[in-house]
Amino acid sequence: MNFKGKSLLITGGTGSLGKALTTHILFKYPEIRRLIIFSRDEQKQFVMAQEFPINEFPQIRFFIGDVRDKSRLARAFKGVDYVIHAAAMKHVHLAEYNPEECIKTNIGGAQNVVDACFSTNVERVVALSTDKACAPINLYGATKLTSDKLFVAANNIKGDSPIRFSVVRYGNVMGSNGSVIPFFINKKKEGSLPITDPNMTRFNISLQGGVDMVMYALENAWGGEIYIPKIPSYRIMDVAKAIGPDCKKPIVGIRPGEKVHEEMITTSDSYYTYDLGRYYAILPATHKWTTDDFITTFKAKKVAENFSYNSGENDVWETVESLRSLIKEHVDSNFEA
Repeated sequence: MNFKGKSLLITGGTGSLGKALTTHILFKYPEIRRLIIFSRDEQKQFVMAQEFPINEFPQIRFFIGDVRDKSRLARAFKGVDYVIHAAAMKHVHLAEYNPEECIKTNIGGAQNVVDACFSTNVERVVALSTDKACAPINLYGATKLTSDKLFVAANNIKGDSPIRFSVVRYGNVMGSNGSVIPFFINKKKEGSLPITDPNMTRFNISLQGGVDMVMYALENAWGGEIYIPKIPSYRIMDVAKAIGPDCKKPIVGIRPGEKVHEEMITTSDSYYTYDLGRYYAILPATHKWTTDDFITTFKAKKVAENFSYNSGENDVWETVESLRSLIKEHVDSNFEA
């Protein structure tokens, strides 16, 4: 993708994926004109600015703001070509106890991003979703499903604007803030790893895998697609064995809103889902381009009717040994089981 002379803004840019995207873009596309980190936490911005000093990275800018504030977004988006929307309230149990706050950020914030894009000259938008948005049983998932629908539907009201909105949906990012692996590594010091349900499974993707998928959507989306990666699953008990084989593993029960297995494509989605090789794409029910042209361009293959994709019935699994290698590679280079 050609970033020469272009400006890109990341909402929630101080989060785990935002920082990984920043590193990737600055080193792979040094010709980018501006990379704007938009977030509401001044302390995180202060720390991140030390990691990316402006004398070494003159392209970077930091912009304090909240996606709940539409006028602030519109100001931040002036002169911006591409937007990656990563800002969200993401902790399932906190959303259950603070529903109004979750709705304001994840749904109101998404609509504000769409509106701000239309009021400026943004060309492409990629919004981050989650496996929990598929057949949601918790408020977080429901708000992210609504967010997905807002971004997909925005393509239908763009008129003559060349803007394209797309969505990327994936599972747990290995080592991201608040995820289970760093939590278990920390709890290992106490000799006990609390297990919510011994049958629990989750999809697993590395930060770089998430970055690659966002960049793929940014470059290739025609407008309205929801992209899903083909990634392995892990069993929560295997994660616990990989990190603390000698630790106690008490069963503490599922937290409010948690699923035993995560799903990313439902059987109802299968009628609109295509296999692109590295990724799946759920195409919008209505769009301004031709499905046959999409199939030809991407060599896409329609999945079977009633196809579904969930972490409990995956074909590819991490093992205790592979998890240890991945933790050492992606989370903690000093890790020892």
